[in-house]
Amino acid sequence: MQIFIDSAEVSEIKKAADLNLCDGVTTNPSLIMKAGRDYNETLKEICSIVKGPVSAETISLDAEGMVKEGIAFSKIAKNIIIKVPMTPEGMKACQRLTKHGLKVNVTLCFSANQALLAAKSGAFIISPFVGRLDDIGEVGMDLIKEIRLIYDNYGFKTQILVASVRNTAHVLESAKIGADIATLPYSVFEQMFNHKLTDAGIKKFLEDWEKVPKKR
Repeated sequence: MQIFIDSAEVSEIKKAADLNLCDGVTTNPSLIMKAGRDYNETLKEICSIVKGPVSAETISLDAEGMVKEGIAFSKIAKNIIIKVPMTPEGMKACQRLTKHGLKVNVTLCFSANQALLAAKSGAFIISPFVGRLDDIGEVGMDLIKEIRLIYDNYGFKTQILVASVRNTAHVLESAKIGADIATLPYSVFEQMFNHKLTDAGIKKFLEDWEKVPKKR
């Protein structure tokens, strides 16, 4: 399973990239707002750090505007993926952008029916939001299971990107189900390294090393 970093903070992305464990990046207007930087400049810098897909989200609500923005984004770097919403206009834009030879990430997916429509529209990536479903009392990971089943049934090539990841349990379940990608806040990425027994083991090794006789 590929791991993307869900961030517009260049410092976080550099840390993950330095570990060779960052396969791509997802951004959105909210993340760019938090970073407090120009959108296009930030995307250009991220694309210079990460060689995998970098999602750039359109702002327009109509297909014409999404296509125009998507084409402009694609000129920033070769690894830009155009992000459009799961709406009728978004599906029109997805189809048109795909015909232009551009890859599309369909975002704000909350049902298997929506994922089916995105796949039929030629989406390169579908982004189901598991955390937000959990927030309203549904089980977000059940949606990932449904999409995986449907895509496997019909041989759709659209990749399943698990979004709105809140914890390492979401990452583990995504991998067990067979999702193609999980996009993580940097804080969750860091948590994946942690286990109290690892920390205890290192502490014990260092304590024992201090007791080993040293040549003078």
